[in-house]
Parts: sequence; C-alpha cells; structure tokens
Amino acid sequence: MNDTSSRLTGPVRVVGAGLLGASVGLGLRARGVDVVLDDASPANLNLAIDYGAGRAGDADESPALIVVCVPPDVTASVVLAELAAHPDAVVTDVASVKVAPMAELEASGRDISRYVGSHPLAGRERGGPSSGRADLFMGRPWVVCTRPEVSRASVSLVEALVLDLGATPIEMNTVAHDAAVALVSHTPQIVSSLMAKRLSGSSDAALALAGQGVRDVTRIAGSEPELWVQILGANAPAVVEILRAYRDDLDRVLAALGDLDAPGARRSLAEELAGGNAGVSRLPGKHGQDRRFASVVVMVDDKPGELGRLFTEMGEIGVNLEDLRLEHSPGAQIGLAEIAVLPEALQRTIDDLTARGWRIAG
Repeated sequence: MNDTSSRLTGPVRVVGAGLLGASVGLGLRARGVDVVLDDASPANLNLAIDYGAGRAGDADESPALIVVCVPPDVTASVVLAELAAHPDAVVTDVASVKVAPMAELEASGRDISRYVGSHPLAGRERGGPSSGRADLFMGRPWVVCTRPEVSRASVSLVEALVLDLGATPIEMNTVAHDAAVALVSHTPQIVSSLMAKRLSGSSDAALALAGQGVRDVTRIAGSEPELWVQILGANAPAVVEILRAYRDDLDRVLAALGDLDAPGARRSLAEELAGGNAGVSRLPGKHGQDRRFASVVVMVDDKPGELGRLFTEMGEIGVNLEDLRLEHSPGAQIGLAEIAVLPEALQRTIDDLTARGWRIAG
C-alpha cells in the first residue's frame, strides 16, 4: 500500500489471530492504525504479535471498532461477548456465512444494533498467523450486511475498515450473501476437493502429465477440512440446491458418454460444454469490467531474469499485460507464460515479440 493515510483511528480490536485476523492487523498497521490483538490461543496471539499484526491489549482499552475473526461456529457467541464487554464499540465479523450467526444473535434477545456482519472474499489455502499478509484484501470484494436497525454511522465505520484494507465494500443482506457465496465459493470448494480426491489413487506416470488445467481445478483443494465442514454445514441448504443441479448436469453428461452413438448424445454433450462457455463468459474481468482478452503463450527459458525481460519488453512495445498465467513444461527447461492482451493488440504483440527473439507457442 503506497497510501499510508487511514480513515480509521485506533485502537481497532481484532479478536482471532489466524490468517484473516493477522491480515487485518497487518493491513491496518501498514497504515499506522493501532491494533489490539486477542486470541483464545496464547501461541497464536504471540506469533501474530511477533509478525507485527498488532499488540496485546489492556483491560481498559476502548476501541471504536472490533473485528471478530473466529470460526463460524463460535462467531455469534464471540460477537455477543464483545458487544457486552465494549458497550460503545461497533462490532463486525469476517465469517463466510451470515444467516446462521445472525439467527443465533437474534435468538439471544440481546441488543445487537451495534453489530454489522461482513465477509471479505479473500483467503489463502494455508491458515494461521504466519500466513497473514497486509495486502490479502487488496482489490477484493468485501460484503457488508446492512439491516434497517443499524445506523448509517456504524455501517460507515465498517466500510472505512474495508477501504483502509484496499478492498471494495458491497452492501448486501444476509440471505443474498449466503446464496451468492454458495455459488461462487462453497460449491467450487466441494467440486475442487472431489476432483483432487481422484488424484490420490492415480499412478505417478499419470500425474507426471498434469498440466495447468487440473492444477486450476484443484488449486483450492488444499484448504482445511475442519473449517470447511463448519462453513458448508452453516450454508448447507443453499449449497445442496446448487449441487443437485450440478448432479443433474453430470447425469446428462454420463448418459451422453455412455452411448455416444445414441440419437442426440453428441448434441447433449456439446450443449453442456457450451453452457460452461456461457457461464464463464459472465465472470467479471480486470477491474470488474465485462471485457474479454486475447491470449498469447510465450515460451520462457527457465533461467534468472527471463520473465522480467518479458515484462520489460512488453512495456517497450507499448502493450499492456492484462493478466498472466505461468505453467512449466514437463521435462523441459522452459516455462509457458500465457499473457492476456486486448484483442486489437494481439497480432502486434505476436509480431513484435517474435521480432525480439521470443518463441510463441502454437
């Protein structure tokens, strides 16, 4: 973060010093905000402090904002405890489900008007304070769940947190949030994990052929099962609805592949694949824009400085690199850099890079 100014004034209290809590602390500390950390695990707390995510607090601290970063099954109880202990503070949380904690909070009968639920759509496959990053939330959407009884000032304080951490606040109610993350986060986790499970019984020879496709599909399969059991359990109805439709799609593919000579089988398979084309085309691109890019695959020698040279020469030819994906070529000392450019710049990029000695795959 180049801008070190902050919308928030400290101290900000962060409860839970795992990946998200430590990253919130690191991001705020980078802007000069005083951060007080707390965690049920002294080891986690001390490690997060050692990494610079904040400091230990005193009993008489009076934070204006408290960020609860604990697992979903204890989020509501920790939020209630923080509301009681700090009667002047606004309390938010970062749990990836919102309906279940909200129902528990409402059932408590306590005053929860100072609670504003939120959820950053950011994370890593690894957890714990040592995995925290100050830039974890940069450019990511962060849902802020508004309710009629919550003051605009309370919502604005949470949105100030979001903006200070470089994320984009998106206001949404709890039901809409849980339905959305079931589609874009929770169901993909199951699909990725089940695909990766197929790899565990495969031969080394087969795995040696693995390319970027299977790596893309299974990238998130290394996530913590214990946490995901909680997340999926709390959002089960929405996830089940999507999985049932997904199962229907799989059944149509199985039927087509089971007898490709049957009338309409190949058309059915093509329609399922085309449905995937239609779906992926709706994903927002760079900066949220609905704009497609063209790809150029450049062969890069696996030696120091080559990738940097490619970036430099892209700048010299005046073409903006919109996106980048790297893949190593099995058994060869080269990498494949798939660079995305605007369609109108595609041929010029190929011609200019080729003239500079770069090898273009395909």
